Amino acid sequence: MDSTRQKKISRLLQKEISELFQKEVREIAMGVMVTVTVVRISPDLGQAKVYLSIFPNDKIKDVYQNINEHASQIRFALGKRVGKQMRIIPNLAFFLDDSIDYLDNIDRLLKD
Repeated sequence: MDSTRQKKISRLLQKEISELFQKEVREIAMGVMVTVTVVRISPDLGQAKVYLSIFPNDKIKDVYQNINEHASQIRFALGKRVGKQMRIIPNLAFFLDDSIDYLDNIDRLLKD
């Protein structure tokens, strides 16, 4: 169960990381659309699981690998943005969010 503080920090991180991918770290995203779907933060606020949706699907593997390689650079850029609001900038762990693919599959199955 997430506390109110965890929920607020999660929303803040989701908003700021989304803006980072749109504006500052475009080269890491390799010019594709990266959407931050969910951020889950640990109770001690030291670890954040960031779930990403990447479009188009044919570049998912390359973009995801590039994002993981540059996770420390993304964390540094995030620290510059939220450093005044948070004392500790959490370590970021990126995961692929396949819920949209799952929903597309269900839609496709229901239409057949």
